Amino acid sequence: MVGQDAFEPSRLLRGGETTLAMIEFKGVSFRQPNGIMALRDINLQIEAGEMVSIVGGNGAGKTTLLKHLNGLLKPTTGSVKVFGRETREMSVAQLSRRIGLVFQNSDHQLFSDTAEAEVLFGLKNFGFGEQEAKRRADEVFRYFGLEGLRGRAPLTLSGGEKKRLCIAAVMAWDPDVLVLDEPTVGQDYTSKNRILETVRKLVSDGKTVIIVSHDLEFLWPLNPRTIVMSEGRILADGEPQSIFLQAELLSSAGLKQPQLVSIAGLFGVQKPFGNVNEALKWFVER
Repeated sequence: MVGQDAFEPSRLLRGGETTLAMIEFKGVSFRQPNGIMALRDINLQIEAGEMVSIVGGNGAGKTTLLKHLNGLLKPTTGSVKVFGRETREMSVAQLSRRIGLVFQNSDHQLFSDTAEAEVLFGLKNFGFGEQEAKRRADEVFRYFGLEGLRGRAPLTLSGGEKKRLCIAAVMAWDPDVLVLDEPTVGQDYTSKNRILETVRKLVSDGKTVIIVSHDLEFLWPLNPRTIVMSEGRILADGEPQSIFLQAELLSSAGLKQPQLVSIAGLFGVQKPFGNVNEALKWFVER
């Protein structure tokens, strides 16, 4: 159990600490027990308040990189630092307090009888007293608009409700960084849009968010810094307006351009449509 940190009501809404929350990979390579190199010379930095997407096809190394963030894996060579400290020096519990992970499969993260108990479980596990845990639970249920689900059994919720509950449960202990692992898998169109708006709200309020995904359709409207991975290497790191226009680069990573980008290119539109409404407006006015 990790000791309780002081909590201020505004911290959840303002993104935690005022100092730079930096994640740094320096020359990181990782060899699996079977000898396969899953990561190859990874160098990257993520600072406070950034929204970053890590994209790539199956076997790109996304999950392996993710496990280095929460301490489940340690680099074979190189170093991973979280807030200036080597992850080799930190326990998984310490890292989890600072970097909150929302699993790809919500059913692997939900096991309490009610949504409220789910949120309270993580808080109590991190050492928050009953009164403080209740106050934080009240805050996140309001913040994420989930008040009506408090007494519901998590496994009876829809896929979108489960995902938002998982995000709320993690955000209750106010990690400095929120990591979403393939958040749109199994989600319908409406649920994807609600997750998208949740991410926008968190980033707008100053939270650092990392999204691991292969769903470029979901990522395009969010406009995050984008890191493209393939075979354990970083192929590109930059703005999506540049990266998503490079069809050959994306193809080499097992990815397809977002449809809005492809359509814009097909009709010779220099600036890709940011969303469906922009595309419809262009066609109507054409």
